[in-house]
Amino acid sequence: MGVRRVTLLSLTALVVVAIGAIGFGVANIAPLDVLAIIGKSVAGLPVGGELSAGSTAIVMEIRLPRIVAAIAVGAALATSGAAFQSLLRNPLADPYVLGTSSGAALGAAIAFLAPITGIAWELGGVQLAAFVGALASVALVWRIAGIGSGEERIASVLLVGYAVASLLAAALSLVMLASGANLRAIFGFLLGGLDGVTWPRLAAAALPIAIATLLLVRRGRALAAFLLGDEGATHLGIDVRRERRIAVALATLATASAVALTGLVGFVGLVVPHLARLAVGSDPRAVLPLSAIGGALLLLLADTVARTIGVPVGVITALIGAPFLLWLLHRARAGYAL
Repeated sequence: MGVRRVTLLSLTALVVVAIGAIGFGVANIAPLDVLAIIGKSVAGLPVGGELSAGSTAIVMEIRLPRIVAAIAVGAALATSGAAFQSLLRNPLADPYVLGTSSGAALGAAIAFLAPITGIAWELGGVQLAAFVGALASVALVWRIAGIGSGEERIASVLLVGYAVASLLAAALSLVMLASGANLRAIFGFLLGGLDGVTWPRLAAAALPIAIATLLLVRRGRALAAFLLGDEGATHLGIDVRRERRIAVALATLATASAVALTGLVGFVGLVVPHLARLAVGSDPRAVLPLSAIGGALLLLLADTVARTIGVPVGVITALIGAPFLLWLLHRARAGYAL
């Protein structure tokens, strides 16, 4: 099946699932009514028949921001995962390889303990702290590993990322021990979830997620060259240092923004790029856009299951991703590579 056909089918599936997810819940709303409510509320389109105020509020204020957040975060994590796997030439790399998750978790945990009040802090204080923590951890790994300096090695980047993540995890444990009544809130962030997503929080995260994800998708040619190694990429006219810096910065921005919005949602960036490569081959120019669509679709499905059974979405993605990781490790023993 051709790349365009696979992409089109995936995009169609995403739209259908999104409409179904918006209508699904304790109060079920028919797909046509969902489209009518969105069309009237967003574009002012004339619709036949009466739309109840209750249904409109459910769609526009409760379910739609959650669905849009799932799509944005899933696309960001999957695209970042595909970029890191190509950039580091490692099929086990994911968006959290540079300590992004640990930094975000520590930043959020500290924010929960901060003696700060006010409506502005309640609307985005934890998210801002998670974002700053994620960027700070990546900056530390960037500095130690020498990313973009010409001195970095693929293995050293992964090892430094693991070491920094371990250090931050230890710091997080200490913060959690001192958290007292805030322990439940910190655990909720670590498990990941879309329950608290509102339009203001989504608006703050949507712009950096959209910019970083779209720019990553457009860098498919450079990432394809990295699969040949630094020397091969240089022979193709790629500025290796510059492109590596740009790719790491964009993937980090997308991941940090996603984590700040929903907490830690694991395995999306590990699972989806592999499925995309199985469908269209290893060329990042095809894998990146398909990963964005597939990541949005996977997280949307996982969140629908999560809110049906009442668990955080991170639990569902872990139940999907952990067996997939074991399968990848099994294949790696047999010589599997990108």
